Amino acid sequence: MKVAVVNWRDPWHPDSGGAETYAWQMASRMARAGHEVCFVTARAPGQSRAQTRDGVRVRRMGGVFTVYPLVLLWLLARRGRFDAVLDCQNGIPFFTPWVLPRRTRILLVVHHVHDRQFGLHLPWWLAAVGRFLEGPVSRWTYRGHASVAVSPSTVRAMRERLGWSGPIHVVHNGVTAGPPPEVVRSPVPRVVCVGRLVAHKRVDVLLDAVAELRERWPDLTVDVVGRGPEEAALRARLPEGVTLHGYLPEEEKERLIASAWVHVSASQGEGWGLSVVEAAALGVPTVAFDVDGLRDAVRDGETGWLVPETGSPATDLAKGLAAALDELTREGPDAYNMKCREWAGRFSWDAGADRLMALISGANLEER
Repeated sequence: MKVAVVNWRDPWHPDSGGAETYAWQMASRMARAGHEVCFVTARAPGQSRAQTRDGVRVRRMGGVFTVYPLVLLWLLARRGRFDAVLDCQNGIPFFTPWVLPRRTRILLVVHHVHDRQFGLHLPWWLAAVGRFLEGPVSRWTYRGHASVAVSPSTVRAMRERLGWSGPIHVVHNGVTAGPPPEVVRSPVPRVVCVGRLVAHKRVDVLLDAVAELRERWPDLTVDVVGRGPEEAALRARLPEGVTLHGYLPEEEKERLIASAWVHVSASQGEGWGLSVVEAAALGVPTVAFDVDGLRDAVRDGETGWLVPETGSPATDLAKGLAAALDELTREGPDAYNMKCREWAGRFSWDAGADRLMALISGANLEER
């Protein structure tokens, strides 16, 4: 089959995250299976317009907002070329049914519902436009097409908050991280946070919790790995004991995670929580808020701890981290190692890609 994967960014974009990892893992496996795959995406400064990687042709055009009309025009000019399109929604989709023939199989991929997050990133009027496009316009545009969600939380949000009525299939993220050689767990409490530095990830909440935690654990260190628009503001207020690493190569990042006692996510909500399961693959449990996506990625009491948000997020997170560190101090920092690895071992990019390719090929799979 000839397949187009349209996604807001590619994995080499400076603002890429888990959605880009997902789209690329699927695209590269489709190419490996013999399909002709084109990955159509935005172009960051310094990126080439076209290249081929892992057997996938990459075409880049436009910026944050202009990528949408440019991709539609690009597809319109090639409207008879593709048998299937993977339309990846990052807040709003590309609305590819508007320009493609009815015979083209279109599969919408939704990571999480953004309605509550638009206001964190956009002025009120633009946030209202975003919610309108994500809700009624998307629901009407894709009414005759199947959708893919990355977690049960996303399925519920699509049904309850977007009024989605069509078929939704769950295709989980996989895990690529593995145990790096000769990693020694830190002898003192060490917390790691991995993710894009954007408003809804709420890394500032973790920084607010550090002072209280260091009163009990003076040697506590916190490592934050990631980059994004919030980086300068976070660097300006780093408390003692916190290191903001920015981007790290994969092997170095894995070594840092594997040396930690616990991984933490203060996010307001996720589609899944790829960093959570990648940490689990390295034997590291996660403390996270009990919110969409993270409640699917963390098995409370088995691979980490889910924290209810009852008042001040920083106070609630500090209490959750303190309880986790108390338990790990008592039981040992490797207490959750095996359960975490067993949980992460359930998720495979190969299995996810197989399911996705079956859906693209028209297989009538049971929704789950």
